Amino acid sequence: MENRDTSALNQGGLVVAVASVGEGGLEARRSSHFGKSPNFALVELVDGEIEGVQVVANESHAESGCRGAAQLLASATVNALVVGGIGARPLAILGEAGIDVYFDKQRKTVAEAVAALAAGELRPVELDQTCSHHRGQENEHSC
Repeated sequence: MENRDTSALNQGGLVVAVASVGEGGLEARRSSHFGKSPNFALVELVDGEIEGVQVVANESHAESGCRGAAQLLASATVNALVVGGIGARPLAILGEAGIDVYFDKQRKTVAEAVAALAAGELRPVELDQTCSHHRGQENEHSC
């Protein structure tokens, strides 16, 4: 697995997206899968500190699949995304949009995931870590 330097997350301003359940912002419970996430918390980091949080609703997965969610984040000028599961197609769309995607299944809240990313504790999602199936409920994905 590639060991990508995340020190850039502590410099300047970046927007980090985290798939989330509910509209709780930083304290929201994380959604376990990117495309079926009800919401995304968009967290603005400036010099490693949280400067702002915005919650945006995800598009219906039934209408556009994961492509809609990827395009939503690309249009929101997101720089990084933290996920617990993602398919190869949305990973490619996000990569083309310049969005770095990081894997994390341990942290339970948006705030915990963002702190782990800012601390350089998360690794980029590799192609062999992507989901090749969709089973289970939106918050109980098995990837």
